[in-house]
Amino acid sequence: MRRLWILVIVLVLAGGVHAQEITPGLDGIGDPYFPNLGNGGYDVQHYAIDLSWDDTTNQIAGTVTLEANPTENLTAFNLDFRGFEIDSITLDGAEVDWERDGGELTITPPESLTKDTAFEITVTYSGVPGEGVFGAYDVFAGGWTRHTKGVYVASEPNGASMWFPANDHPLDKATFTFEITVPSNYVVAANGLLQTITENDDETLTYLWQTNDPMATYLATVNIGDFVVQTGEGPNGLPIRNYFPSRIAESATQAFAPTADMIAFYNEIFGPYPFEAYGVVVADTDLPFALETQTISLFGNRIAVGRSSAETVIAHELAHQWFGNSVSLSRWKDIWLNEGFATYASLLWLEHTRGTEAFQNEVEGYYLFIANSNLATQRFAAPANPQQRDLFNAGVYVRGAMALHALRLEVGDAAFFDILRAYYDCFKYSNATTEGFIQVAQEVSSKDLAAFFEGWLYAEKMPELEFES
Repeated sequence: MRRLWILVIVLVLAGGVHAQEITPGLDGIGDPYFPNLGNGGYDVQHYAIDLSWDDTTNQIAGTVTLEANPTENLTAFNLDFRGFEIDSITLDGAEVDWERDGGELTITPPESLTKDTAFEITVTYSGVPGEGVFGAYDVFAGGWTRHTKGVYVASEPNGASMWFPANDHPLDKATFTFEITVPSNYVVAANGLLQTITENDDETLTYLWQTNDPMATYLATVNIGDFVVQTGEGPNGLPIRNYFPSRIAESATQAFAPTADMIAFYNEIFGPYPFEAYGVVVADTDLPFALETQTISLFGNRIAVGRSSAETVIAHELAHQWFGNSVSLSRWKDIWLNEGFATYASLLWLEHTRGTEAFQNEVEGYYLFIANSNLATQRFAAPANPQQRDLFNAGVYVRGAMALHALRLEVGDAAFFDILRAYYDCFKYSNATTEGFIQVAQEVSSKDLAAFFEGWLYAEKMPELEFES
């Protein structure tokens, strides 16, 4: 017994077997499709992003501070960051060693970081976003984009690291503060709520924006332009602030007029709107996409020129605030949980505003378009099993939406909307997987849906649906 106690004392004095495990954080967060996205070993709590923008050169000078907690004892850790000239990196105010290999910025503290002991890392840098880095990484382009009348930022899935150092994966959400300094003839729109506008001595303005709720890095946005600010109020006093290019402000106002009613409808069927504000920003350029940047969705100027599909796109991006932004992905393979849900939500808005017949005609049209396509297996791949290099294929949008409609027919309206609300309530402000959604659906409906979901989410060929003639 005495020898056993001596061994215990030695282990305690030595820190124990597990306490001795001090290792570098992994250079990926564990996403099976994109193993180099994100990083292991720490959890970011807050990003303070301080940028000055030169409208002539598109150069930015940035200082970004990350407040983080180690989730293990660390000898080193990584940030995702591509491009720019790094001027300095400090850890808790002191200069620290670092090196960079492609998009991996490795920081080595003088002493190991202790699990659960918070730290601050500050990176000061400058340069033109994207300059010299295209082709140097293996997923998609994106991030900070200069156009003729300003800047927009759209970073899905990994463009955040093209303009600020980050743990660039939805599994590590954090709150954000943005201090963006621009020439005084520009307006800045970002996530959250505008706190202050400061006039500087050099004919620039500094806009301070702040989010209340954690956000995935790809949803962070900064938009710079000649904007007219339109404010309003949604359900329960929710602030709505829209940023429209001055030359198309009137038509944009008309296009986005249904927003408050859409929020009220989605509140009813999904649960309360999850964030402190909503609104949109319209970049004065012809974008081939829209993006659900958190609290302030991004659109191009075509949305304001009388497009017949505008209301559908507006409803789609709004629905992402629930499904995609509040309920976030655990892995990019499950992107249908974002896009299939938002696509079906836009159909539910159609049903709500134009009636059952219009809804059924639209759903049948979606279904037949897939079923009759000669390229169905390529263009409309199984929603829960997209190809890594074709992550945003039509299958995750349209077949994903059809899977939800088939589920509605399978379990009935009452159970279906209970499933949506329970799924949202279970995973709001966190991360979800396809398996998690299936589990909620089975528990709420009290049905074994394994074969159903196998066909609708994983089978190469879409199952058949019967429509009334």
